[in-house]
Amino acid sequence: EVQLVESGGGLVQAGGSLRLSCAASGFTFDDYAIGWFRQAPGKEREGVSCISRSDGFTWYADSVKGRFTASSDNDKNTVFLHMNSLKPEDTAVYYCTKAGMWSVRGQGTQVTVSS
Repeated sequence: EVQLVESGGGLVQAGGSLRLSCAASGFTFDDYAIGWFRQAPGKEREGVSCISRSDGFTWYADSVKGRFTASSDNDKNTVFLHMNSLKPEDTAVYYCTKAGMWSVRGQGTQVTVSS
């Protein structure tokens, strides 16, 4: 059974940092990229980042480029999203997905950035 579990969200002041984790199981981690999405109330779902462990490819949305960094722990089937210089507009529920497929995602973790 494929499982993705996000953690690390919380409340932080603008300018602060958080590190989100995505623990994956039930599939061969190296065979699939992990995509991060976020969903804020009243806003469209937004693709934030993607990381491919097999070739080190990473991608970032323009809205987070230079502030967010994706990395992975090869031994623990875990991907991280390091979020720095957080802004109130980063407030959302963050989800990790298998291969960027919205249908295969975790339960999400809430990130709230106060001004």
